[in-house]
Amino acid sequence: MLSEKGRRRRRAVYAARARVFFEGLDRACMILAFQPLVTYLKSPYLTPHKRHKFWKETPMKRLLVASLTLLFAASLALAAQNTNSSTTSQGDTMAKPAVKRGPVFRATKEQIKQAQAMLKTRGFYAGAESGKLDADTRVAIKKYQEAEGVKVTGTMNKATLEKMNIALTDKQKMWKPAM
Repeated sequence: MLSEKGRRRRRAVYAARARVFFEGLDRACMILAFQPLVTYLKSPYLTPHKRHKFWKETPMKRLLVASLTLLFAASLALAAQNTNSSTTSQGDTMAKPAVKRGPVFRATKEQIKQAQAMLKTRGFYAGAESGKLDADTRVAIKKYQEAEGVKVTGTMNKATLEKMNIALTDKQKMWKPAM
């Protein structure tokens, strides 16, 4: 059985170990971590003999304490990481409000073929009339838009098709650009 002086010394050693381990953590976390243990040890139902048995070090208790300590430290690190990532993602969304785009004007395959044929006769396009809006076609459309004074976008928009005298579908005639 330990004397009162020995018990005080042992408590001081445990307290010093705990202080070293929890040096970087704030006080609230440390209190929450040790509160159940302190409550158990201060219980009036524990005799001094049982308290001594509880503190008796065994390899299994050391392993349990080490694993619980690592689990606790990992959960704190994970919680800190999650709070940092959520605040930055909220900050990004607040900086850039989501803009809902309206319907997009799309040219049909036949319209693209007609445009490619017209661009070929005007000398802006040298590729095949495939009906696909590929990179060469976009370059040719940009050149045509510059030459005709239409807004240069490189796409087959309503203004470009009307300037080329290519018939629009009923859906395209009703289309209005999103503001």
